[in-house]
Amino acid sequence: MKRFSLFNATSLTLGFAFLYLPMIILVIYSFNESKLVTVWAGFSTKWYGELFRDQEFLDAAWVTVQVAVFSSTIATVLGTMAATVLVRAGRFRGRTLFSGMIYAPLVMPEVITGLSLLLLFIGIGLDRGIFTIVLAHTTFAMCYVSVVVSSRLTGFDQALEEAALDLGCSPFQAFRLVTLPIIAPAVISGWLLAFTLSLDDLVIASFTTGPSATTLPIKIFSAVRLGVSPEINALSTLMIAIVTIGVITASLVSKRAAVAQARDEQIAQRGA
Repeated sequence: MKRFSLFNATSLTLGFAFLYLPMIILVIYSFNESKLVTVWAGFSTKWYGELFRDQEFLDAAWVTVQVAVFSSTIATVLGTMAATVLVRAGRFRGRTLFSGMIYAPLVMPEVITGLSLLLLFIGIGLDRGIFTIVLAHTTFAMCYVSVVVSSRLTGFDQALEEAALDLGCSPFQAFRLVTLPIIAPAVISGWLLAFTLSLDDLVIASFTTGPSATTLPIKIFSAVRLGVSPEINALSTLMIAIVTIGVITASLVSKRAAVAQARDEQIAQRGA
């Protein structure tokens, strides 16, 4: 039996410290009484109150949430459709080109993606704003959704869907009633991944936004150039809390779905 050695404990501690120590410091200083972010003057939650009274931050947060919800939802639909075609269609002419074009945004520099979309919007005369940011975020997020859903569809037993077709379901009904519930954890994970990527994006949004739409990362970046304020620490702490709650919720949903699937398989085996 292998023991948890001192080397393993040290490596684990250093790894987690590298990942989470900056965020822990940020969270601690979000409760700092002093206006100077590097000087601790006692515990206080006043900067959270100041944050919720800052209308510019609230407007930027509302724009960011709208963009994240719409772009992640559209990206999830398109990414799931692309993954279904890639996994189910088998070999067809142009499959390699189609796969490469789906996954290309994963390795494409954000500056190139943002600049190309900017030139496209200018070329077709589309006014930049929330709509163009949603289109841009959908473009790069759908490939991440496609990767997540493809991995789940690869291990999916198609005999279940074929049984539904034999029982009279149409292909769409079989997908909606049989396939979609089984791959739901992957679809939810893909949506959350796309939502998080949209919340975090600064570069592509900078290229595709207009004067009427400022996202939260752009607002924070503009404010930090004049100096880090305790309000930004409070805002960052809230964003960390929201993402953490989302990840925990997705994990619980995935765990419950896995348990339910295992239970259904046991019942099916007993019935057979």
